[in-house]
Amino acid sequence: MNKDNRQYLGPSLKDARKRLNKTVTKITFQTTEQLVGLGNNKKYLIKTYGCQGNLADSEKMAGILELLGFTPTEKEEWADVIIINTCAVRENAENRVFGEIGRLKSLKRHHPDLLLVLCGCMPQEERVVQMVMDKYPQVDIVFGTHNLHQLGEYLSTAYLTKEKVVEVFSKEGDIVEDVPTKRAHNKKAWVNIMYGCDEFCTYCIVPYTRGKERSRLPEDIFNEVKELIKEGYQEITLLGQNVNAYGHDFLNRQYRFADLLNDLNQMPIARVRFTTSHPRDLDDATMAVMAKRGNIMPHLHLPVQSGSNLVLKRMNRKYTKEEYLEKIAKLRALVPGIAITTDIIVGFPGETDDDFNETLDLVRKAHFEGAYTFIFSPRSGTPASSYEDELDPKIKKQRLLTLNALINDGFLKGNQRFEGQVVQVLVEGFSAKNAKQLTGYTEHNKLINFEGPETLIGQIIPIKVEKAYTWHLQGKIV
Repeated sequence: MNKDNRQYLGPSLKDARKRLNKTVTKITFQTTEQLVGLGNNKKYLIKTYGCQGNLADSEKMAGILELLGFTPTEKEEWADVIIINTCAVRENAENRVFGEIGRLKSLKRHHPDLLLVLCGCMPQEERVVQMVMDKYPQVDIVFGTHNLHQLGEYLSTAYLTKEKVVEVFSKEGDIVEDVPTKRAHNKKAWVNIMYGCDEFCTYCIVPYTRGKERSRLPEDIFNEVKELIKEGYQEITLLGQNVNAYGHDFLNRQYRFADLLNDLNQMPIARVRFTTSHPRDLDDATMAVMAKRGNIMPHLHLPVQSGSNLVLKRMNRKYTKEEYLEKIAKLRALVPGIAITTDIIVGFPGETDDDFNETLDLVRKAHFEGAYTFIFSPRSGTPASSYEDELDPKIKKQRLLTLNALINDGFLKGNQRFEGQVVQVLVEGFSAKNAKQLTGYTEHNKLINFEGPETLIGQIIPIKVEKAYTWHLQGKIV
């Protein structure tokens, strides 16, 4: 407790940088009988910002809440607990979260027993927690990425003491198994295979917010996938900040990502995807397993970030433009027709016109079929946040527009190659923009809309592509 009689354990970026402990503690989730029933007659709402890892974390928190007796609601005014699960990768995401916290303050006036919870990556930053303590008294509970399994204890403490609970661990990280999970989809599932990141790209806060790279044991992954198969799931997406580094931290076994993919390739699950991959660690063994196809989908998201070797070096990406292009050329030879997407940052400190033109050249040669593109956002505590940056914001914005035009051209061409073809589609539900149409994704991760009965939802069916647009395909049931 601190001097204000509040439970407080704040983060430390200095501690989060350390990589001293070679062993990883495996924890089995458990909750006490006293906590079961804590949420009876209470409702919860989770708002999620950020990557697939955040989405997977939110599913686990939903599972814990429902184990304790809470029920979900989509209406803020009905909620007894509102959880904001945050991302720290870009400044605008953080600004949206603070805006949301400010907006929710009015709810507390009408519902004083409402608990407002801030969790995820943002609380792993010292300045964020200090800001919450100083300016946002409406926030009742703050915790980070390492202790979501203790959500029940934090809620209980907040209810009993009526005091703010802040507990953020700045450590290398453990692995928590058997956390109850309320999955958002009944046919597609996230499956974490590892946590953390040891790449330390100079612009990225993730190694500090998520801890060191640590891999789940393959037998634990297989057990989870077997349960999903029993429940009728059609598709899994393997998650990690750098899935290609899977198994590098094992001390007593030689088992890598290619081995995991190969074993999953033998299991009766229709589709296997994975994200995110680091170009440096994408090896020949992994590409050889991808070439087997089977249930491994022909799509790879491979963030390049820049096409300039000078910028890549300043980013600490540990590969060159030439090495990147060589790897995707090899992959395309092994997996004909594979769709490749990427991430690109423009306006990185020191990026010249020549550097940007190198990026455009790489995009033309790589034939990407989509990309997440961003203007550089400095993250406090990272090396790049102190780099001299004199580039006019107007130039950065123009570069982003120029890049996006080229990316969108590749997106359209990537979709047009499927016109007239029959593709296999996992039907997910009704289109958000047209309630009369169903929507789903092809093996190449292309969004496709088509007319059909509701009974098709959850099935994999053949659809003929009639028209390709930049962002989606239009098709007809065969």
